[in-house]
Amino acid sequence: MKNSSGILTDTIKEVQRQLGEDLQSLTVEKVNIGIFFTGVKLSNGQGGICFTPIKSIPEAVCCPSSARVMPSSGKLRGRSVNYFLDEMFSSSPMKRALAIAVLNALSSTCWKINPPQDYEIKLGADPLDDVVFPKEARVVVIGALVPYFKMLKKQGLTFSILELDPRTLKEGEMGFYVPPEKADSVIQDADYLIITGTTLINDTLEAILDKAPDHAQIVVVGPTASMLPDAFFQRGVTALGGIAVTQPDHLLDVLAEAGSGYHFYGKSAEKIVISSKPTA
Repeated sequence: MKNSSGILTDTIKEVQRQLGEDLQSLTVEKVNIGIFFTGVKLSNGQGGICFTPIKSIPEAVCCPSSARVMPSSGKLRGRSVNYFLDEMFSSSPMKRALAIAVLNALSSTCWKINPPQDYEIKLGADPLDDVVFPKEARVVVIGALVPYFKMLKKQGLTFSILELDPRTLKEGEMGFYVPPEKADSVIQDADYLIITGTTLINDTLEAILDKAPDHAQIVVVGPTASMLPDAFFQRGVTALGGIAVTQPDHLLDVLAEAGSGYHFYGKSAEKIVISSKPTA
């Protein structure tokens, strides 16, 4: 994994700027790496979450090789948040996912201390709730984002799906699938881009944003994308659709029992939309 993810680097710097010396005293109180999501609770009570990249870990087939993926397992509680941030650009996708979960919890800390001024956070919402796509709109969905597939089909739209593992798509979705060799041209022609937050883990988000046309409306969605938005906005992202962890202990218990979004939305976490404030 490359260490060139400017979005994550810039977001870490912004967290450091906002929290200052307070960052040094923060630790991770609790960690849970679930099948679907990885979650943390910080010593200040804030929680964060990230997608668990199980498929990107071919080593996860036996104990000796799997141990190399997370060599500090059993020793993570009580470690400084800086330890995890320093692991952000490790070659291990699991370490990056854990670092992103910590970064998301730190972002929640920033929002609590310094409420947003230049953008707004809307609770219990989705960035596409009020969007009515023109019939001729070229919509591209990057990732196996099933709820958006259903929404677009309901509106009678033709759209394109880009997905690294097409095996995750159902038979009725494969008709929208675009093979990798055509991905660049599809992105460059897009009017709307709906991008999974897991592109932050596999380090593909910025390459996608670089190819997107200036006029495109771009949303990055999923629990992984629940962090300070400045670096995203600077690169053309219109809005983030993430989550706010409301009950970290309950959320981590759910993740320990192989829970997914269906099990924690509206209970221990709420959907949020992070977007620029409309100009007067």
